[in-house]
Amino acid sequence: MPTLLEITTHLFLQLLVILAVYRLIWPLFRRLAQVQVVAVMVAGFVLGPSVLGAVWPSAQHWLFPATLQVGGTAITHPNLTAIYVVGQIGLVLYMFLVGASFKLDILGAHVRQAGATSAFGVVVPMILGSVLGWMMVSKGGYFTDKVSGWQGALFIAAAVAITAFPMLAWIVYDSGLLNTRLGTMSLSCAAVDDACSWILLATVVATARGSMNDALITLLGGLAYVLFMVLVGRRWLARLNTWSPRGDSGLSGGIPIAHLTIVLFVILFGAWFTDFVGIYSVFGAFVAGLVMPRGALLDRIRDRFEPLVAYFLLPAFFIYSGLNTQLSLIFEPSVLLMGALVLVVSFAGKFGAVGLAARWQGMGWREAGSMGALANARGLMELILLNIGQSAGLITTELYTILALMTIITTFAATPIQRIFERRALRDGFIFGPAGEQPKPAARPKPVTADVD
Repeated sequence: MPTLLEITTHLFLQLLVILAVYRLIWPLFRRLAQVQVVAVMVAGFVLGPSVLGAVWPSAQHWLFPATLQVGGTAITHPNLTAIYVVGQIGLVLYMFLVGASFKLDILGAHVRQAGATSAFGVVVPMILGSVLGWMMVSKGGYFTDKVSGWQGALFIAAAVAITAFPMLAWIVYDSGLLNTRLGTMSLSCAAVDDACSWILLATVVATARGSMNDALITLLGGLAYVLFMVLVGRRWLARLNTWSPRGDSGLSGGIPIAHLTIVLFVILFGAWFTDFVGIYSVFGAFVAGLVMPRGALLDRIRDRFEPLVAYFLLPAFFIYSGLNTQLSLIFEPSVLLMGALVLVVSFAGKFGAVGLAARWQGMGWREAGSMGALANARGLMELILLNIGQSAGLITTELYTILALMTIITTFAATPIQRIFERRALRDGFIFGPAGEQPKPAARPKPVTADVD
Protein backbone atom coordinates (compact mmCIF):
# COMPACT_ATOMS: atom_id res chain seq x y z
CA MET A 1 0.00 0.00 0.00
CA PRO A 2 1.55 3.36 -1.01
CA THR A 3 2.20 5.90 1.71
CA LEU A 4 0.54 9.31 1.79
CA LEU A 5 3.79 10.89 0.61
CA GLU A 6 4.00 8.47 -2.35
CA ILE A 7 0.37 9.19 -3.28
CA THR A 8 0.83 12.96 -3.25
CA THR A 9 4.17 12.81 -5.08
CA HIS A 10 2.65 10.69 -7.84
CA LEU A 11 -0.42 12.95 -8.02
CA PHE A 12 1.82 15.96 -8.64
CA LEU A 13 3.47 14.08 -11.51
CA GLN A 14 0.06 13.09 -12.94
CA LEU A 15 -1.19 16.69 -12.89
CA LEU A 16 2.06 17.85 -14.48
CA VAL A 17 1.68 15.35 -17.33
CA ILE A 18 -1.99 16.30 -17.85
CA LEU A 19 -1.08 19.97 -18.15
CA ALA A 20 1.84 19.27 -20.48
CA VAL A 21 -0.16 17.06 -22.87
CA TYR A 22 -3.02 19.56 -23.03
CA ARG A 23 -0.63 22.39 -23.89
CA LEU A 24 1.13 20.26 -26.52
CA ILE A 25 -2.03 19.35 -28.44
CA TRP A 26 -3.74 22.74 -28.09
CA PRO A 27 -2.01 24.40 -31.11
CA LEU A 28 -3.33 21.60 -33.35
CA PHE A 29 -6.86 21.95 -32.04
CA ARG A 30 -6.76 25.72 -32.44
CA ARG A 31 -6.01 25.24 -36.14
CA LEU A 32 -9.00 22.89 -36.33
CA ALA A 33 -11.30 25.72 -35.14
CA GLN A 34 -11.73 24.19 -31.69
CA VAL A 35 -11.88 25.85 -28.29
CA GLN A 36 -9.50 24.99 -25.47
CA VAL A 37 -11.95 22.85 -23.51
CA VAL A 38 -12.09 20.32 -26.36
CA ALA A 39 -8.29 19.99 -26.24
CA VAL A 40 -8.49 19.45 -22.48
CA MET A 41 -11.16 16.77 -22.93
CA VAL A 42 -9.24 14.92 -25.63
CA ALA A 43 -6.04 15.06 -23.55
CA GLY A 44 -7.84 12.96 -20.94
CA PHE A 45 -8.57 10.23 -23.48
CA VAL A 46 -5.09 10.40 -24.99
CA LEU A 47 -3.58 9.54 -21.60
CA GLY A 48 -6.03 6.69 -21.02
CA PRO A 49 -5.90 3.05 -22.17
CA SER A 50 -7.31 3.91 -25.61
CA VAL A 51 -4.23 5.81 -26.85
CA LEU A 52 -1.27 5.81 -24.45
CA GLY A 53 -2.33 2.39 -23.14
CA ALA A 54 -2.37 1.01 -26.68
CA VAL A 55 1.00 2.51 -27.62
CA TRP A 56 2.87 2.03 -24.34
CA PRO A 57 0.80 -0.06 -21.91
CA SER A 58 3.38 -0.34 -19.13
CA ALA A 59 3.93 3.43 -19.01
CA GLN A 60 0.20 4.14 -18.96
CA HIS A 61 -0.42 1.65 -16.15
CA TRP A 62 2.45 3.10 -14.12
CA LEU A 63 1.48 6.72 -14.67
CA PHE A 64 -2.25 6.26 -14.08
CA PRO A 65 -2.74 3.06 -12.05
CA ALA A 66 -6.39 2.08 -11.70
CA THR A 67 -6.20 -0.88 -9.32
CA LEU A 68 -3.94 -2.12 -6.55
CA GLN A 69 -3.43 -5.73 -5.44
CA VAL A 70 -3.78 -6.12 -1.67
CA GLY A 71 -3.66 -9.68 -0.36
CA GLY A 72 -4.72 -11.10 -3.71
CA THR A 73 -7.70 -8.72 -3.96
CA ALA A 74 -7.86 -5.87 -6.49
CA ILE A 75 -8.94 -2.55 -4.99
CA THR A 76 -9.19 0.97 -6.40
CA HIS A 77 -5.76 2.57 -6.45
CA PRO A 78 -5.45 5.54 -4.05
CA ASN A 79 -4.11 7.75 -6.85
CA LEU A 80 -7.22 7.09 -8.95
CA THR A 81 -9.30 8.20 -5.98
CA ALA A 82 -7.13 11.31 -5.62
CA ILE A 83 -7.60 12.22 -9.30
CA TYR A 84 -11.35 11.71 -8.95
CA VAL A 85 -11.54 14.04 -5.93
CA VAL A 86 -9.45 16.75 -7.63
CA GLY A 87 -11.64 16.48 -10.72
CA GLN A 88 -14.83 16.79 -8.66
CA ILE A 89 -13.54 19.90 -6.91
CA GLY A 90 -12.70 21.44 -10.27
CA LEU A 91 -16.10 20.43 -11.65
CA VAL A 92 -18.00 22.01 -8.76
CA LEU A 93 -16.04 25.27 -8.88
CA TYR A 94 -16.36 25.47 -12.64
CA MET A 95 -20.14 24.96 -12.53
CA PHE A 96 -20.33 27.78 -9.99
CA LEU A 97 -18.42 30.05 -12.38
CA VAL A 98 -20.77 29.07 -15.21
CA GLY A 99 -23.80 30.02 -13.11
CA ALA A 100 -22.12 33.27 -12.06
CA SER A 101 -21.54 34.17 -15.73
CA PHE A 102 -25.13 33.50 -16.82
CA LYS A 103 -26.75 36.55 -18.46
CA LEU A 104 -30.19 36.72 -16.85
CA ASP A 105 -31.13 40.01 -18.52
CA ILE A 106 -30.74 38.67 -22.07
CA LEU A 107 -32.58 35.47 -21.10
CA GLY A 108 -35.51 37.50 -19.76
CA ALA A 109 -35.85 39.24 -23.12
CA HIS A 110 -36.12 35.91 -24.98
CA VAL A 111 -37.69 33.58 -22.41
CA ARG A 112 -40.58 32.50 -24.67
CA GLN A 113 -38.28 31.55 -27.53
CA ALA A 114 -35.89 29.76 -25.19
CA GLY A 115 -38.73 27.78 -23.59
CA ALA A 116 -40.19 26.56 -26.87
CA THR A 117 -36.80 25.70 -28.34
CA SER A 118 -35.80 23.84 -25.18
CA ALA A 119 -38.99 21.77 -25.29
CA PHE A 120 -38.33 20.59 -28.82
CA GLY A 121 -34.63 20.10 -28.08
CA VAL A 122 -35.52 17.75 -25.24
CA VAL A 123 -38.61 15.87 -26.43
CA VAL A 124 -37.46 14.81 -29.90
CA PRO A 125 -34.03 13.45 -28.87
CA MET A 126 -35.62 11.72 -25.87
CA ILE A 127 -38.12 9.89 -28.08
CA LEU A 128 -35.39 8.77 -30.46
CA GLY A 129 -33.10 7.81 -27.56
CA SER A 130 -35.84 5.83 -25.83
CA VAL A 131 -36.38 3.64 -28.88
CA LEU A 132 -32.64 3.10 -29.18
CA GLY A 133 -32.23 2.29 -25.48
CA TRP A 134 -35.06 -0.26 -25.50
CA MET A 135 -33.43 -1.94 -28.50
CA MET A 136 -30.06 -2.08 -26.67
CA VAL A 137 -31.59 -3.80 -23.66
CA SER A 138 -33.32 -6.36 -25.92
CA LYS A 139 -30.10 -7.02 -27.82
CA GLY A 140 -28.01 -7.43 -24.66
CA GLY A 141 -24.39 -6.58 -23.91
CA TYR A 142 -24.85 -2.87 -23.27
CA PHE A 143 -26.68 -2.76 -19.95
CA THR A 144 -26.23 -4.93 -16.87
CA ASP A 145 -28.84 -7.46 -15.76
CA LYS A 146 -30.36 -5.06 -13.21
CA VAL A 147 -31.62 -2.74 -16.00
CA SER A 148 -35.03 -3.40 -17.58
CA GLY A 149 -36.22 -2.23 -20.99
CA TRP A 150 -37.86 0.99 -19.84
CA GLN A 151 -34.91 1.88 -17.62
CA GLY A 152 -32.49 1.43 -20.52
CA ALA A 153 -34.79 3.56 -22.66
CA LEU A 154 -34.72 6.39 -20.10
CA PHE A 155 -30.93 6.20 -19.74
CA ILE A 156 -30.25 6.50 -23.48
CA ALA A 157 -32.94 9.19 -23.73
CA ALA A 158 -31.01 11.21 -21.14
CA ALA A 159 -27.69 10.54 -22.89
CA VAL A 160 -29.01 11.67 -26.28
CA ALA A 161 -30.96 14.70 -25.01
CA ILE A 162 -28.25 16.16 -22.81
CA THR A 163 -26.18 19.22 -23.75
CA ALA A 164 -23.10 19.88 -21.65
CA PHE A 165 -23.94 23.21 -20.04
CA PRO A 166 -20.41 23.90 -18.71
CA MET A 167 -18.83 22.74 -21.96
CA LEU A 168 -21.19 24.93 -23.96
CA ALA A 169 -20.52 27.88 -21.64
CA TRP A 170 -16.81 27.53 -22.35
CA ILE A 171 -17.45 27.38 -26.11
CA VAL A 172 -19.79 30.38 -25.98
CA TYR A 173 -17.25 32.38 -23.98
CA ASP A 174 -14.26 31.50 -26.18
CA SER A 175 -16.29 32.18 -29.35
CA GLY A 176 -17.32 35.68 -28.22
CA LEU A 177 -21.03 34.79 -28.05
CA LEU A 178 -21.59 35.34 -24.33
CA ASN A 179 -23.56 38.61 -24.74
CA THR A 180 -25.59 37.52 -27.77
CA ARG A 181 -29.07 36.07 -28.10
CA LEU A 182 -27.54 32.96 -29.66
CA GLY A 183 -25.21 32.37 -26.71
CA THR A 184 -27.81 33.07 -24.02
CA MET A 185 -30.57 30.98 -25.63
CA SER A 186 -28.14 28.12 -26.26
CA LEU A 187 -27.15 28.14 -22.59
CA SER A 188 -30.81 28.37 -21.52
CA CYS A 189 -31.75 25.36 -23.64
CA ALA A 190 -28.75 23.45 -22.31
CA ALA A 191 -29.82 24.17 -18.71
CA VAL A 192 -33.32 22.79 -19.39
CA ASP A 193 -31.92 19.78 -21.27
CA ASP A 194 -29.56 18.95 -18.42
CA ALA A 195 -32.28 19.30 -15.79
CA CYS A 196 -34.54 16.88 -17.68
CA SER A 197 -31.66 14.47 -18.20
CA TRP A 198 -30.77 14.53 -14.48
CA ILE A 199 -34.39 13.71 -13.58
CA LEU A 200 -34.38 10.76 -15.98
CA LEU A 201 -31.01 9.55 -14.69
CA ALA A 202 -32.10 9.88 -11.05
CA THR A 203 -35.22 7.85 -11.87
CA VAL A 204 -33.18 5.09 -13.52
CA VAL A 205 -30.61 4.91 -10.69
CA ALA A 206 -33.28 4.99 -7.97
CA THR A 207 -35.50 2.33 -9.56
CA ALA A 208 -32.49 0.13 -10.33
CA ARG A 209 -31.89 0.11 -6.59
CA GLY A 210 -35.49 -0.99 -6.13
CA SER A 211 -36.81 2.21 -4.52
CA MET A 212 -39.09 4.85 -6.05
CA ASN A 213 -38.79 6.75 -2.77
CA ASP A 214 -35.24 7.71 -3.78
CA ALA A 215 -36.52 9.22 -7.03
CA LEU A 216 -39.17 11.18 -5.12
CA ILE A 217 -36.57 12.44 -2.64
CA THR A 218 -34.38 13.54 -5.53
CA LEU A 219 -37.20 15.46 -7.22
CA LEU A 220 -38.53 17.14 -4.06
CA GLY A 221 -35.06 17.81 -2.66
CA GLY A 222 -33.91 19.47 -5.87
CA LEU A 223 -37.05 21.59 -6.07
CA ALA A 224 -36.71 22.64 -2.42
CA TYR A 225 -33.07 23.62 -2.96
CA VAL A 226 -33.86 25.76 -6.00
CA LEU A 227 -36.77 27.52 -4.25
CA PHE A 228 -34.69 28.18 -1.13
CA MET A 229 -31.76 29.59 -3.09
CA VAL A 230 -33.96 31.79 -5.30
CA LEU A 231 -36.38 33.05 -2.65
CA VAL A 232 -34.18 33.17 0.48
CA GLY A 233 -30.53 32.67 -0.39
CA ARG A 234 -30.54 35.31 -3.10
CA ARG A 235 -31.73 37.98 -0.63
CA TRP A 236 -29.14 37.02 1.97
CA LEU A 237 -26.34 36.99 -0.56
CA ALA A 238 -27.34 40.42 -1.88
CA ARG A 239 -25.60 41.87 1.19
CA LEU A 240 -22.26 40.84 -0.33
CA ASN A 241 -22.74 43.46 -3.03
CA THR A 242 -22.06 46.27 -0.55
CA TRP A 243 -18.31 45.68 -1.04
CA SER A 244 -16.41 47.55 -3.74
CA PRO A 245 -12.70 47.76 -4.67
CA ARG A 246 -10.71 50.34 -2.79
CA GLY A 247 -8.98 53.19 -4.52
CA ASP A 248 -7.89 52.60 -8.09
CA SER A 249 -7.00 48.93 -7.63
CA GLY A 250 -9.83 47.88 -9.96
CA LEU A 251 -10.17 44.14 -10.40
CA SER A 252 -6.52 43.48 -9.66
CA GLY A 253 -6.72 43.78 -5.88
CA GLY A 254 -7.43 41.12 -3.31
CA ILE A 255 -10.72 39.51 -2.28
CA PRO A 256 -11.99 40.08 1.29
CA ILE A 257 -11.56 36.87 3.29
CA ALA A 258 -14.96 37.15 4.98
CA HIS A 259 -16.78 37.53 1.67
CA LEU A 260 -14.80 34.75 0.02
CA THR A 261 -15.54 32.43 2.95
CA ILE A 262 -19.27 33.03 2.58
CA VAL A 263 -19.14 32.35 -1.16
CA LEU A 264 -17.19 29.11 -0.66
CA PHE A 265 -19.60 28.05 2.09
CA VAL A 266 -22.57 28.51 -0.26
CA ILE A 267 -20.84 26.56 -3.04
CA LEU A 268 -19.92 23.65 -0.79
CA PHE A 269 -23.36 23.57 0.85
CA GLY A 270 -25.06 23.47 -2.55
CA ALA A 271 -22.72 20.74 -3.80
CA TRP A 272 -23.20 18.65 -0.65
CA PHE A 273 -26.98 18.97 -0.48
CA THR A 274 -27.65 18.16 -4.14
CA ASP A 275 -25.25 15.22 -3.94
CA PHE A 276 -27.09 14.07 -0.81
CA VAL A 277 -30.53 14.10 -2.45
CA GLY A 278 -29.22 12.50 -5.66
CA ILE A 279 -29.17 15.36 -8.18
CA TYR A 280 -25.38 15.61 -7.93
CA SER A 281 -23.09 18.42 -6.95
CA VAL A 282 -22.77 20.14 -10.31
CA PHE A 283 -26.40 21.25 -10.20
CA GLY A 284 -26.06 22.70 -6.71
CA ALA A 285 -22.92 24.62 -7.63
CA PHE A 286 -24.54 26.04 -10.77
CA VAL A 287 -27.58 27.32 -8.86
CA ALA A 288 -25.25 28.85 -6.26
CA GLY A 289 -23.53 30.82 -9.01
CA LEU A 290 -26.85 31.77 -10.56
CA VAL A 291 -28.17 33.48 -7.41
CA MET A 292 -24.95 35.32 -6.57
CA PRO A 293 -25.32 39.11 -6.78
CA ARG A 294 -23.65 40.56 -9.86
CA GLY A 295 -21.04 43.18 -9.12
CA ALA A 296 -17.36 43.90 -8.49
CA LEU A 297 -16.95 41.09 -5.95
CA LEU A 298 -18.27 38.38 -8.26
CA ASP A 299 -16.24 39.75 -11.17
CA ARG A 300 -13.09 39.56 -9.09
CA ILE A 301 -13.81 36.02 -7.89
CA ARG A 302 -14.36 34.88 -11.46
CA ASP A 303 -11.14 36.51 -12.63
CA ARG A 304 -9.19 34.79 -9.84
CA PHE A 305 -10.78 31.34 -10.06
CA GLU A 306 -11.29 30.71 -13.79
CA PRO A 307 -7.68 30.04 -14.90
CA LEU A 308 -6.90 27.74 -11.95
CA VAL A 309 -10.17 25.82 -12.20
CA ALA A 310 -10.40 25.49 -15.98
CA TYR A 311 -6.81 24.63 -16.78
CA PHE A 312 -5.57 22.87 -13.66
CA LEU A 313 -8.35 21.25 -11.60
CA LEU A 314 -10.96 20.41 -14.25
CA PRO A 315 -8.62 18.40 -16.54
CA ALA A 316 -8.37 15.78 -13.78
CA PHE A 317 -12.05 14.97 -14.39
CA PHE A 318 -11.39 14.32 -18.08
CA ILE A 319 -8.48 12.07 -17.18
CA TYR A 320 -10.71 10.01 -14.88
CA SER A 321 -13.26 9.62 -17.69
CA GLY A 322 -10.56 8.73 -20.20
CA LEU A 323 -9.30 5.94 -17.96
CA ASN A 324 -12.74 4.28 -18.19
CA THR A 325 -12.85 4.34 -22.01
CA GLN A 326 -11.52 1.50 -24.15
CA LEU A 327 -11.83 2.40 -27.83
CA SER A 328 -10.57 -1.03 -28.89
CA LEU A 329 -14.04 -2.39 -28.04
CA ILE A 330 -15.62 -0.26 -30.77
CA PHE A 331 -14.02 -2.33 -33.54
CA GLU A 332 -16.25 -5.34 -32.88
CA PRO A 333 -18.75 -5.34 -35.82
CA SER A 334 -21.91 -5.33 -33.68
CA VAL A 335 -20.57 -2.63 -31.35
CA LEU A 336 -19.36 -0.55 -34.30
CA LEU A 337 -22.80 -0.71 -35.94
CA MET A 338 -24.51 0.28 -32.70
CA GLY A 339 -22.02 3.10 -32.19
CA ALA A 340 -22.74 4.48 -35.68
CA LEU A 341 -26.48 4.34 -35.00
CA VAL A 342 -26.06 6.15 -31.66
CA LEU A 343 -23.95 8.84 -33.34
CA VAL A 344 -26.48 9.46 -36.14
CA VAL A 345 -29.47 9.55 -33.77
CA SER A 346 -27.67 11.80 -31.28
CA PHE A 347 -26.40 14.38 -33.76
CA ALA A 348 -29.35 14.48 -36.16
CA GLY A 349 -31.96 14.44 -33.39
CA LYS A 350 -30.41 17.32 -31.49
CA PHE A 351 -29.38 19.44 -34.49
CA GLY A 352 -32.69 18.99 -36.28
CA ALA A 353 -34.96 19.52 -33.28
CA VAL A 354 -33.18 22.60 -31.89
CA GLY A 355 -32.49 24.15 -35.31
CA LEU A 356 -36.05 23.76 -36.61
CA ALA A 357 -37.57 24.94 -33.31
CA ALA A 358 -35.35 28.03 -33.28
CA ARG A 359 -36.28 28.79 -36.89
CA TRP A 360 -39.96 28.39 -36.04
CA GLN A 361 -39.49 30.85 -33.17
CA GLY A 362 -38.40 33.54 -35.60
CA MET A 363 -34.62 33.15 -35.71
CA GLY A 364 -32.82 33.51 -39.03
CA TRP A 365 -31.69 30.25 -40.57
CA ARG A 366 -28.02 31.03 -39.85
CA GLU A 367 -28.65 31.71 -36.16
CA ALA A 368 -30.99 28.70 -35.88
CA GLY A 369 -28.38 26.47 -37.53
CA SER A 370 -25.78 27.75 -35.07
CA MET A 371 -28.06 26.84 -32.16
CA GLY A 372 -28.55 23.35 -33.54
CA ALA A 373 -24.79 22.90 -33.89
CA LEU A 374 -24.01 24.18 -30.37
CA ALA A 375 -26.68 21.89 -28.87
CA ASN A 376 -24.47 18.92 -29.78
CA ALA A 377 -21.71 19.99 -27.36
CA ARG A 378 -22.28 17.17 -24.89
CA GLY A 379 -18.75 16.81 -23.51
CA LEU A 380 -18.68 17.39 -19.79
CA MET A 381 -22.22 16.53 -18.70
CA GLU A 382 -22.34 13.41 -20.86
CA LEU A 383 -19.17 12.14 -19.20
CA ILE A 384 -20.66 12.84 -15.77
CA LEU A 385 -23.77 10.87 -16.76
CA LEU A 386 -21.63 7.96 -17.98
CA ASN A 387 -19.55 7.89 -14.80
CA ILE A 388 -22.72 7.82 -12.68
CA GLY A 389 -24.20 5.05 -14.82
CA GLN A 390 -21.05 2.99 -14.53
CA SER A 391 -20.59 3.52 -10.77
CA ALA A 392 -24.25 2.57 -10.23
CA GLY A 393 -23.67 -0.69 -12.12
CA LEU A 394 -26.09 0.16 -14.95
CA ILE A 395 -23.97 0.12 -18.11
CA THR A 396 -21.21 -2.06 -19.54
CA THR A 397 -17.81 -0.94 -20.77
CA GLU A 398 -19.05 -1.34 -24.35
CA LEU A 399 -21.86 1.18 -23.87
CA TYR A 400 -19.57 3.52 -21.92
CA THR A 401 -17.13 3.49 -24.83
CA ILE A 402 -19.85 4.03 -27.46
CA LEU A 403 -21.30 7.03 -25.64
CA ALA A 404 -17.86 8.45 -24.81
CA LEU A 405 -16.88 8.27 -28.49
CA MET A 406 -20.19 9.88 -29.48
CA THR A 407 -19.45 12.63 -26.95
CA ILE A 408 -16.03 13.38 -28.43
CA ILE A 409 -17.27 13.44 -32.04
CA THR A 410 -20.40 15.56 -31.48
CA THR A 411 -18.56 18.01 -29.23
CA PHE A 412 -15.67 18.21 -31.71
CA ALA A 413 -18.10 18.99 -34.54
CA ALA A 414 -20.14 21.61 -32.66
CA THR A 415 -17.81 24.62 -32.94
CA PRO A 416 -16.67 24.21 -36.60
CA ILE A 417 -20.28 23.77 -37.79
CA GLN A 418 -21.42 26.80 -35.77
CA ARG A 419 -18.64 28.89 -37.28
CA ILE A 420 -19.72 27.88 -40.79
CA PHE A 421 -23.12 29.45 -40.11
CA GLU A 422 -21.44 32.49 -38.53
CA ARG A 423 -19.19 33.01 -41.55
CA ARG A 424 -22.21 32.82 -43.84
CA ALA A 425 -23.91 35.48 -41.75
CA LEU A 426 -20.85 37.71 -42.05
CA ARG A 427 -20.72 37.12 -45.78
CA ASP A 428 -24.34 38.26 -46.03
CA GLY A 429 -23.64 41.36 -43.93
CA PHE A 430 -24.97 40.18 -40.53
CA ILE A 431 -23.56 39.45 -37.09
CA PHE A 432 -25.02 37.66 -34.03
CA GLY A 433 -25.89 40.27 -31.40
CA PRO A 434 -28.07 40.70 -28.27
CA ALA A 435 -31.19 41.02 -30.44
CA GLY A 436 -30.28 38.19 -32.81
CA GLU A 437 -29.07 38.58 -36.38
CA GLN A 438 -28.39 42.25 -37.02
CA PRO A 439 -26.62 44.21 -39.76
CA LYS A 440 -22.86 44.31 -39.46
CA PRO A 441 -21.63 47.76 -38.39
CA ALA A 442 -20.10 49.71 -41.22
CA ALA A 443 -16.31 49.96 -41.12
CA ARG A 444 -14.98 53.34 -40.10
CA PRO A 445 -13.28 55.17 -42.96
CA LYS A 446 -9.54 55.55 -42.62
CA PRO A 447 -8.40 59.08 -41.86
CA VAL A 448 -6.98 60.88 -44.87
CA THR A 449 -3.56 62.41 -44.31
CA ALA A 450 -2.31 65.17 -46.54
CA ASP A 451 1.07 64.79 -48.16
CA VAL A 452 3.60 67.23 -46.84
CA ASP A 453 6.22 68.42 -49.30
